[in-house]
Amino acid sequence: MKLIFKILFIFILAAGNFCTAQDSTRVTQAYKSAARLKKAVDNNDNKGVADSYVGIANDYYNQGNYAKSEEFLAKARAIYKNLNDKKNLESVTRRIAQSQEKQNKITPAISNYNRAAEISYSEKNRAVNTNDAARLSSPNAEQKVEAIQDNINLGLKTKDKGDLAASYSQMAEVNIQQKDIPRAEENLNSAYAISKKEAPQQALEINQKLTNFYVENRNFDKAIEAKKKVLKEDFVKENSQEKVNQIQELADIYIKKNDPEEAVVLLKNAYGIALEKGHTLEAQKSVKRLDSLYSITGNTEASVSLYRDFLGKLPDIVSKDRSLIDNKILEDTEQRISQLEKEKELKDQLIRKKNVFNSSLIGVLVVLTGLIIFIFRMLKKVQIKNKKIALQSLRREMNPHFIFNSLNSVNHFISTNNELEANQYLTKFSKLMRGVMENSAEDFIPFQQELDLLQNYLALEKTRFSDKFDYEIDVDESLNMQNLKVPGMLVQPFLENAVWHGLRYRSDKGFLKLSFEKEDQHLKITIEDNGIGIEESKKQKTHHQKTREGRGMKNTLERIKLLNDLYRQDIQCKVTDKKDEPGVLVQISYKNINV
Repeated sequence: MKLIFKILFIFILAAGNFCTAQDSTRVTQAYKSAARLKKAVDNNDNKGVADSYVGIANDYYNQGNYAKSEEFLAKARAIYKNLNDKKNLESVTRRIAQSQEKQNKITPAISNYNRAAEISYSEKNRAVNTNDAARLSSPNAEQKVEAIQDNINLGLKTKDKGDLAASYSQMAEVNIQQKDIPRAEENLNSAYAISKKEAPQQALEINQKLTNFYVENRNFDKAIEAKKKVLKEDFVKENSQEKVNQIQELADIYIKKNDPEEAVVLLKNAYGIALEKGHTLEAQKSVKRLDSLYSITGNTEASVSLYRDFLGKLPDIVSKDRSLIDNKILEDTEQRISQLEKEKELKDQLIRKKNVFNSSLIGVLVVLTGLIIFIFRMLKKVQIKNKKIALQSLRREMNPHFIFNSLNSVNHFISTNNELEANQYLTKFSKLMRGVMENSAEDFIPFQQELDLLQNYLALEKTRFSDKFDYEIDVDESLNMQNLKVPGMLVQPFLENAVWHGLRYRSDKGFLKLSFEKEDQHLKITIEDNGIGIEESKKQKTHHQKTREGRGMKNTLERIKLLNDLYRQDIQCKVTDKKDEPGVLVQISYKNINV
């Protein structure tokens, strides 16, 4: 009969798939952690995501799930590392080491304590992490004690109670190894006194370690005293599930003390609380332990009665038990957290792809821009080169009309047996031509050279038309004759027009004046004659002369345009008939160019 009850009991529990019951606090923490993580993911806040992972990891750590704690801490560390957040990187690395130590993963824990020491921001943190690494890696107890004591001293100095309680507990473990019972007891009590106010879960672990220590040393009375002490703590009294667990552990101590009667009383008390509060698994544990005690005494009737009572009240316990609901909520919450992580990973992938696309696009645009700039510069260089070639060609091109007439003049001098005039004319002509060709390689020549060429040219024209005009060249004394540079033979076509289309048609002798003066930063050139003027000259042209292209002036205007384009000059040229008297006024100005 008793066996049937046991089988039925196990079947009901298995069918219910009851998991370890958890307090509603854990559910609340899970909700908050999931909400923080969702907000951080929605806002694409990587630091917020990392902080949420740390919060989730701390929840798992406080629940004793150190593997899960390590998992989330590793995720947080990866993000802090990408953000170069060294402060949080240090704290999370230390927490990983602590989680690994709790799992007895000593080698990686040592590595992470050392890593935390390397990136520590303060001397205190560096010393604490270094001491923890030394504690785990030291081969003998004396070195462990030295490292732990150093951390205790640092904890007392900085009043860091969490690390201080852990250090006292670690010292107690070494004391136990050294069989120093009084010191072990003292250090465990110190650890418990500190942690019960700040970290209840840590206090429970230390209390369990203390009671185990007493039991192993057959000091059952002190073990019972320690367990009764923890049952009086608010964090146990306010948590009915933990209260039941602690009463059951106290009953186990009485069993080991060989006091089954007191153990039965305690287990019945634990069973009653479990029934009242709806803790199914805790009620089952109490029933099983009571059944074991009844079996020892041969009280089969009490055992059967207990199973009947439990089975009868089972539906009511299950209806009160929030463990199944809470675990379902926790499972859903963990799935939600997992989903949020996947969403974040997907977002990160999309951001990475977008960044890669943007980088590629920017790269292509940079290359295209560079190519366009290169092509533009090459075209600009080609244009400049072409303009310079054109300018050079125009510089070398003298008016064919002038050359033809000059040769006719030489022929005239020879035919009239005026060899002296012919020789003088040829000498001046060849000198002028040589000067033009020598300076044709440069866009700008010294002012003195230009003045010499113009004087030479006017002397030639004066030789041919001695009875038609006189001329005068006036140069401002403030001009720097050697350092000032001017475009070569730019003025000559205007002088030629003045002689050939104005002065030579006068019935009496005319006058030509060429003047150079400085006006601010500009050189002002004036050509003034009292010839027949532009309009009258047009009237006297034959039909053939009108249809023929005037190369001299056209070349000059092209040169002015090219010089303005190539050298950013502002060469201005104005040709007008005089208002109150016959003749033409030419005004040219451009910036001074010094060597």
